[in-house]
Amino acid sequence: MTRTSAGTRFATDRGLVGRMLATMFLLGLLYVVFVGTLVVVLGRAWPIAVVLIGGVFVAQFWFSDKLAAFAMGAREVTPEEQPELHGAVDRLCALADMPKPRVAVADSDVPNAFATGRNRKNTVVCTTTGLLRRLEPAELEGVLAHELSHVAHRDVAVMTIASFLGVLAGLLTRVGVQFGLFGGMRRDQNAAVLVLVVTAVSVAVYALSFVLIRTLSRYRELCADRSAALLTGRPSVLASALTKISGTMARIPTRDLRRAEPFNAFFFAPAIASKDSLANLFATHPTLERRLEQLARISAELGGAA
Repeated sequence: MTRTSAGTRFATDRGLVGRMLATMFLLGLLYVVFVGTLVVVLGRAWPIAVVLIGGVFVAQFWFSDKLAAFAMGAREVTPEEQPELHGAVDRLCALADMPKPRVAVADSDVPNAFATGRNRKNTVVCTTTGLLRRLEPAELEGVLAHELSHVAHRDVAVMTIASFLGVLAGLLTRVGVQFGLFGGMRRDQNAAVLVLVVTAVSVAVYALSFVLIRTLSRYRELCADRSAALLTGRPSVLASALTKISGTMARIPTRDLRRAEPFNAFFFAPAIASKDSLANLFATHPTLERRLEQLARISAELGGAA
């Protein structure tokens, strides 16, 4: 197995990578237009805006791993506490020729896993207790390989950077709305026009970035599935894990799923997956059917031995 551009032995899909790059280009173009509009509208005040924008970005990028892990209740575990989990991560990292990330467990009955961190030195791979109870060792390795593929291809950093534009646009929209609600528009007509323009642009940018980010997320999930399947050589095992996790979700109490739903973008499989075809356009993950179809094709490519 040859080393890829990610510096590991995780394989990439050129078609998916091409679509991801195109999506990133559109996001970058949208970002340039958005910042350019702010500079024009704000006039001499634009340096302040740049400083604030930079501060928000640095905070989001630098603390993304800690915030995500804290929000999900993840706790780092030692090899003595979770020998089988650490053993699986050790084997996969050796197979992929990549550094071992920190390993954590979240106390949740929702069977899932996620990886978070701005770079490989600050990465945490986490599984829930529900996942550890329900999957066979081979299935668990398939899921972990998927998450380690995200680490190898720097997906967490990519998605953090990509989502920044949406976060910024949402923040400016909220500020604009609150400014109007608290009477700023009545006190100064010029300020009112400024707020309306910035808010309108922010709403449009947020909507477009939302769609592009969800599209990018779905591509990256498919790429991680493919990389994991080729690394382990057992796409059917990963398909089994996907099917088992999705089926188990239907038996988890709705209140627990709703509590986990805000973290769908991080998870191996969404806590709540929409059945509506239109809603799937805004989903963070491809449909289960599409993921299973891809794994079936990979199995055929490998000669059905997987």
